[in-house]
Amino acid sequence: MPVAIITGASKGLGRALATALAGRGWGLVLDARTASALDESARDLAGLGARVEAVAGDVTDARHRADLVAAARALGGLDLLVNNASALGAEPLVRLEDLTPDGLRQALETNVVAALGLVQEALPLLRASGAGAVVGVSSDAAVEAYETWGGYGASKAALDHLSAVLAVEEPGIRVWAVDPGDMRTDLYEAAVPDDDASGRPSPETVVPAFLRLLDERPASGRYAVPSLPAGSLSAASPLDAR
Repeated sequence: MPVAIITGASKGLGRALATALAGRGWGLVLDARTASALDESARDLAGLGARVEAVAGDVTDARHRADLVAAARALGGLDLLVNNASALGAEPLVRLEDLTPDGLRQALETNVVAALGLVQEALPLLRASGAGAVVGVSSDAAVEAYETWGGYGASKAALDHLSAVLAVEEPGIRVWAVDPGDMRTDLYEAAVPDDDASGRPSPETVVPAFLRLLDERPASGRYAVPSLPAGSLSAASPLDAR
């Protein structure tokens, strides 16, 4: 049974990805700050027959990160780490002239520092897997200049670069920075509350692209979901077939 840690898993993309992996027989360690929402997600996934450990807490807390990895170890190991938990730095987003240093620190602490801390904690298990993978959920704001998205985009750009360096340093592990594209999520609504997000795709629509990465295991790198047409990834052994 492959095992995954997914942060920010109580709703949105994290929950959608967890649901898909549960359907494939994965064991799951789920993280979110709100215990009640996380427990609800865990119950639903357990109803699909998955082994689920819900560990509520803040990824910026080193002890919480250690608890997540310990839960994965108890399930048998770790094959996939998804750094999905994110902070905007300001809600709603603001121009750089109005972004407070504390807001920027919050985005960097959650989106970069905590993500690296969890990778460091998880590396022994990922190496031992033989098919370990790390996914850093990125954003087009990491590579494009959008008004008010400067702090959040800077944090995601930093996460992309850490992912690229990790891939060089850990050639035995797949490391993918994945830009899922526009989605209808609570995070986007908090970022731009005046924007009508009703026409944006739901997180469930991008999950198949994440699953293709796991199945086909292309080279480590940065992948944008909207630019992944069928047949564009090099084939390899699916992790689920181990």
